[in-house]
Amino acid sequence: MSSITHFFGQIFSPIFSAIAWLLAFLYGIVPNYAVAIVLLTIIIMGVLTPLTVKSTRSMMAMQKIQPEIKKLQQKYRGPENRQVLNEELMRLYREQGINPLGGCLPMLLQTPFLIVLYQVIKGLSNTVPNKAGQLVSQPRYIPHTSKMYDNLIHSGGHINSLGLDLSLKPFPISAHGSWVAALPFFAFVIAAVLLQYFQMAQINKRALAAGQQMPSQTQMMQRFLPIVFAYIYLVIPAAVVLYMIVSTIIRIITQDIMFRTGVSDPRRHGIAQAKGPVEIPGSAEEKPATKSTPTQAPTTRSPNRGGKTNPPKPNPRPQSHPRSRDKRKRKAR
Repeated sequence: MSSITHFFGQIFSPIFSAIAWLLAFLYGIVPNYAVAIVLLTIIIMGVLTPLTVKSTRSMMAMQKIQPEIKKLQQKYRGPENRQVLNEELMRLYREQGINPLGGCLPMLLQTPFLIVLYQVIKGLSNTVPNKAGQLVSQPRYIPHTSKMYDNLIHSGGHINSLGLDLSLKPFPISAHGSWVAALPFFAFVIAAVLLQYFQMAQINKRALAAGQQMPSQTQMMQRFLPIVFAYIYLVIPAAVVLYMIVSTIIRIITQDIMFRTGVSDPRRHGIAQAKGPVEIPGSAEEKPATKSTPTQAPTTRSPNRGGKTNPPKPNPRPQSHPRSRDKRKRKAR
């Protein structure tokens, strides 16, 4: 994690300074670190909300074309047809205007902001040894004239809010003094992971209610990504985990509004939806033409009467008929 952040720190230092300046500005309005982080999260999510809306529409559209995807998978079975299958799937996605990874896009977009905010929080709690060998606070990225800078200098680099030092991580336990003191930090991690699963369950429930099936690739990523993020939450400061908790809550509220108002319906926003099954080239099976059977027996033409038709002969009476029994008795006499 440190090597990644060092790389980003060299290239994206202006971005870190911009985010830190905004955080310091919000702290100047409300002098509380947790509140300033929440307000910063709301601003960032306001920028990302259009992407969240677009990705949710793409996910709903992906669910609607699952029958066509299954047809392609049935047609191009086996590893020898893997390339052809991928080409046909890409063609189907293009025709429907769908991004197959759109459903996981909001979660993937959080990664750059996680790295940026991690680097900013790390810079705020930065300490250096003085001449006496004591560690003193030396915040980075934020303006030296800001109120946040003065408070960090006086607190020794501790981001104290909600009764916690938000610059700390769950591990090591020694940094907290005891397991009991570390429990709130583990609670932050658990809350962040559960909220991500709840957000995905919200989409899956909507799909099941509409009689649609979630793509297998999306299901796999939905199970895998929260586990990856759970590990990340254990090695980053609690202030960054607080950002993820608030951002996930905002996405949940955004998706609920989209579902209730119909904004997530891809048919209303330029994504083509097939009214019937998508026609796959070469997949149609030829069926033999069926001849209609006449409901009445065809009349026969007599060759000796110039094409006149012979009237149909009456059906003989069954032998069980009473007149048939009388005739057999007379013949027997």
